[in-house]
Amino acid sequence: MPLSPLGEHGLIVGVLLSFVTIFNYSLHRIDEGHVGVYYRGGALLPVTSQPGFHMMVPFLTTYRTVQVTLQTDEVKNVPCGTSGGVMIYFDRIEVVNVLSPASVSDIVRNYTADYDKSLIFNKVHHELNQFCSVHSLHEVYIDLFDQIDENLKQALQRELNEMAPGLTIQAVRVTKPKIPEVIRKNYELMEGEKTKLLISTQHQKVVEKDAETERKKAIIEAEKEAQVAKIQFEQKIMEKESLQRMAQIEDEMHLARQKSRTDAEFYQSKRQSEANDLLLTPQYLELRKYEALAQNNKIFYGSNIPNMFVQGGCALPDKQPTVAVEEIINA
Repeated sequence: MPLSPLGEHGLIVGVLLSFVTIFNYSLHRIDEGHVGVYYRGGALLPVTSQPGFHMMVPFLTTYRTVQVTLQTDEVKNVPCGTSGGVMIYFDRIEVVNVLSPASVSDIVRNYTADYDKSLIFNKVHHELNQFCSVHSLHEVYIDLFDQIDENLKQALQRELNEMAPGLTIQAVRVTKPKIPEVIRKNYELMEGEKTKLLISTQHQKVVEKDAETERKKAIIEAEKEAQVAKIQFEQKIMEKESLQRMAQIEDEMHLARQKSRTDAEFYQSKRQSEANDLLLTPQYLELRKYEALAQNNKIFYGSNIPNMFVQGGCALPDKQPTVAVEEIINA
């Protein structure tokens, strides 16, 4: 039976609406930093999709997006019992992790798209309670608190390497736990006393350091004075040695001059003696005698004439002329 024009228009509109509906439920978008996984009839399909627009069978196929960039999971209000039986609470524990795109299909198949609940949240509770159960409140709250984040990271990564390869823990940040109010006040008082003790210790160290500095300064000054005194003493010794050396040189010069003068006089006397030996011959002496007699004459008047001794031992007779010659030799 042919359709009326109104029926044809209704059919066309219905077909268009169906097409638009199917297209709307088939077209979907995967954001950057995510990977799309698909389910059909509740079963995970082996295909995944990258960021962009994609088509799927409407009504039969559903999809989920899984983040594959760095993400932070916050685990809040984690209870923890210490070895002493004190219950404490960690307000917030942040776990920074990243999932490899190649491991998305296996991890979603084993732990669903909400894999962080079983692999991170539950594991944080378990590992943190394991840590607290073997340590006291003082160790958890003060002594070992700076090690909790690193220990928790290593424990989580060790479990994930076996259960979910491809999921990597980058960092763990743990906030200070809440402890009972009475214990907290005691810790505050203890910290106050520790602060006073630390201040006193630091003041003592400062005083000791100042005393040590003064002692070192005194030692340095004493060493400097000793070195100056030593230098001055050595300088005086050098001056005395220089004066002694100068005096010694002057003495040696004087001795050398005296020796030279004595040697010269001795040589002169020796040469004079040798010359006299050659010069003072008997003939020369006789000549000098008569020359002296010729130059030194005196005339005596009287009946007696003095005896005159000459070279050779001769004496004039008593009776001679009244004129006589006396030899006067000037010394």
